Amino acid sequence: MMKFVYAPREILCPTHGRVEEQIPWAAPYSRTTYRFEHVMLRLCQDMTQKAAANILGISTSTLSDQLHRSIQRHRDGHRIRGVKHIGVDEISFKKGHKYATLVYDLDTSKVIWIGQGKGRQTIDEFFKSQLSDYQKQQIEAACCDMSQAYVGAITEHCPNATLVIDRFHIVKALNEAVDEVRKEQWREASKEDRKLFKGMRWLLYRHSSTRTNDQTRSLKAMDKHSRRIYRAWQLKEEFEAFWDYKAPWAAERFLKQWLTRCLRSRLEPLRRFVATVRKHIDAILAFTKTRLTNAVSEGLNRVAKIVKNRASGFRTLKPFADLIMLVIGDVDIPAQIPSKFRTV
Repeated sequence: MMKFVYAPREILCPTHGRVEEQIPWAAPYSRTTYRFEHVMLRLCQDMTQKAAANILGISTSTLSDQLHRSIQRHRDGHRIRGVKHIGVDEISFKKGHKYATLVYDLDTSKVIWIGQGKGRQTIDEFFKSQLSDYQKQQIEAACCDMSQAYVGAITEHCPNATLVIDRFHIVKALNEAVDEVRKEQWREASKEDRKLFKGMRWLLYRHSSTRTNDQTRSLKAMDKHSRRIYRAWQLKEEFEAFWDYKAPWAAERFLKQWLTRCLRSRLEPLRRFVATVRKHIDAILAFTKTRLTNAVSEGLNRVAKIVKNRASGFRTLKPFADLIMLVIGDVDIPAQIPSKFRTV
């Protein structure tokens, strides 16, 4: 690859100190041109840094340094604007239970903030440092899991927001409760009876719309082999109807009746699930009004995990956060390059 070398002229001003000549085709004090920077950013959105470095003919360490410097420069001074619906979730970025909290704009499907940790202090930092009091009052709805840290922060900082517990996490908690019933029966079953439960775990997890007729018949056959598993599965199937309700009063009536049936089932894992639902019942029922979910967040989390896998993990959060912002952040960083220096 041909390299372009240019040494900007400098002067030492008695008043302003060292001043470098401004050139139109590169950022101040940059070691690369705008055109090179644009190519680098576009490549790193789609591939590993090693692959991008091979294409550009530079070392991986040099590219990494230039890349993160460029991302930071273009995001420096950026302010969050016009956010109405937010989603909050966490993602693991390093072995040893190292987590980061991600905040999403659910209207634009973009990440707007990343902070280290997943506790109350982390999410409080977002609201205090990134949003003004006026912006917090303009948030209409917020979606998160059942973490008390997220629920408490949203309730405190966003007085006008409708809190919605994410549908995915509710279904996940119910599936885990049903699976706990299966595990209890497995532990009590004889070696011969355990053959009847083979493959049952994944069948119990499946939504009715994704099962074959044979799989449904296998689940119904549990009525003869394990009434407890069959009853837990029936309750899970019945709960699917909750998400179709659009009238809040009808959804509330259905949910309360379903919770009562769970309590009468005498299945302890489901009774614990009932306690969890009752604790967050208002935020769960809010789904019928807002239809808000963290499905966008879950999709973006998968993209973030792909970004992490490209680099085989990160030692610190900062480079990971930079690449997330490059790929799915609320600023199109390559578009910040002056248009006449962008490549196709």
